Amino acid sequence: MMSPSPPPPPPAAPPPAQMWIDTRADQEIAAETYAPIIENPLKLVSAEPVSTFSIDVDSGSYSNVRRILNQGARPPSDAVRIEELINYFDYDYAAPPSADQPFAVHTEVAAAPWNRQRQLLRIGIQGYRVPAAQVPAANLVFLIDTSGSMQDQNKLPLLKQSLRLLVKQLSARDRVSIVAYAGSAGQVLPPTPGDRRQTILSALDRLEAGGSTNGGAGIELAYTLAAEAKIESGANWVILATDGDFNVGTVSRDALEGLVASRRNSGVGLITLGFGTGNYNDAIAEHLADVGNGHYAYIDTLSEARKALVDALSTSMLTIASDVKIQVEFNPARVAEYRLIGYQNRLLRAEDFNNDRVDAGEIGAGQNVTALYEIALVGGAGTQVDPLRYQAPAAQTSAVEGLDAELAFVKLRYKRPGEATSQLISQPVIATDGARAGSESLRFAAAVAAFGDRLRGGQIVGEFGYAQVLETAGAARGSDPFGIRGEFLQMVALAQALE
Repeated sequence: MMSPSPPPPPPAAPPPAQMWIDTRADQEIAAETYAPIIENPLKLVSAEPVSTFSIDVDSGSYSNVRRILNQGARPPSDAVRIEELINYFDYDYAAPPSADQPFAVHTEVAAAPWNRQRQLLRIGIQGYRVPAAQVPAANLVFLIDTSGSMQDQNKLPLLKQSLRLLVKQLSARDRVSIVAYAGSAGQVLPPTPGDRRQTILSALDRLEAGGSTNGGAGIELAYTLAAEAKIESGANWVILATDGDFNVGTVSRDALEGLVASRRNSGVGLITLGFGTGNYNDAIAEHLADVGNGHYAYIDTLSEARKALVDALSTSMLTIASDVKIQVEFNPARVAEYRLIGYQNRLLRAEDFNNDRVDAGEIGAGQNVTALYEIALVGGAGTQVDPLRYQAPAAQTSAVEGLDAELAFVKLRYKRPGEATSQLISQPVIATDGARAGSESLRFAAAVAAFGDRLRGGQIVGEFGYAQVLETAGAARGSDPFGIRGEFLQMVALAQALE
């Protein structure tokens, strides 16, 4: 009798569901320009105990990453500036009670969600909130790219809609000018009182895209108009709206930066607004804002335009401190190694901290800035770098000086608007239970940082994937009246589907 035939193999499991990826979007994004980002390395405290950087209030990378994900594409790693993702969100830091001190400094230490044997040190800065009755008048020069590359619906048409939102918030004491630039630059609207809305809106409506981009000539004319209409003790800004595709005239990055840098001490700042996809030049838009003592935003929706323009009238356009620098000295008796997460293009030398001639970032009324350090404690299991062989034990020095309770010492320098000499704020970071999960706001910031690092390849978070990011952020979502944190969860889920 023949033995029975073995049962047939079970049917193969269906392949995992995959999201359709828009290859055309991938091709468009591949043509975009981003400055290279080199990851911050882990550093031994015994070899380099001091970390120094400039603050950065930009948030353009967040909305740009959102745009790319919504196109069904994966963001290039250099498009992801983790500090800008973190600083897109408000973390409810307590503000200083008066304008005598422009901001408050907050610190917290808790376990890193991607490695419980390591900790996160969060440094948060909260700017003073200027009462509505004290908001000064604004002198705004709209510098609008009307070149042929701006004709797409998500460029000049969206730009005009965005500026209409801002114009509707202006009053008679404000001033508005418009400069358009394509093959040549021209004045579209001379300095005009803000309550003459129909005149301003009609000038906006007349703008049409066509020609090549002479950005240098436009910037020069815009600064000239801003100087002519300058409001003393007011908010004086050139607002550059472009896809960054400068292709005639002053076209080199160095020349554009030099032009903007030469005007940054004039009392007129530069805000850059990025639009569009395909030929978008994020590198120029972001860096021009840095050297122009301003900030950078990317506009992908009308809601983002309201956040970046309308809300900014009473926040980021009101500079309360300039050249803001942070320096952290880690206690070698407590901390073995550290890594600053993000801020790669804002790093400074230790000696730059006390040098008032070194440019740094600005902070506006009510704005907050967050920086995260990943640290490993001395004697802990989380260290990843071998200790140095020939260094003297640090614990003895720390104990003698009575500093053994401190993990680090945070110093912050800033200048009040119009002043040339900086002022100093400093405070220690006291050791706490390193295994604690941390506050809701720290955990959410950590989830955003992990998301950014995951998009960049996961050098910091390792195997901590999008599912874990969703879990961490969802548990720390907290109050979300406008759905901004909920939208972040959707972005993470979309990135997970595209992985």
